[in-house]
Amino acid sequence: MKFLMKTTDVYRVDNEEEAIEMIQEAKNSQLTKGYTLTKSGYVLKTKKSKGEIVDSWAVVTMERSFED
Repeated sequence: MKFLMKTTDVYRVDNEEEAIEMIQEAKNSQLTKGYTLTKSGYVLKTKKSKGEIVDSWAVVTMERSFED
């Protein structure tokens, strides 16, 4: 018998506001979707060309634990 115990998901979103909203939605969905959000966070990233920022985004990481 096999049980999924934990997943770690990494997402790329356009900005910090979307990252915060995504984490909050995951926190709000814990009870109804059957998991516990054990870790979450985001990091802002930028791409530079010749010293100028040409692109920016956020990387969201969420760790979900499942109960049997």
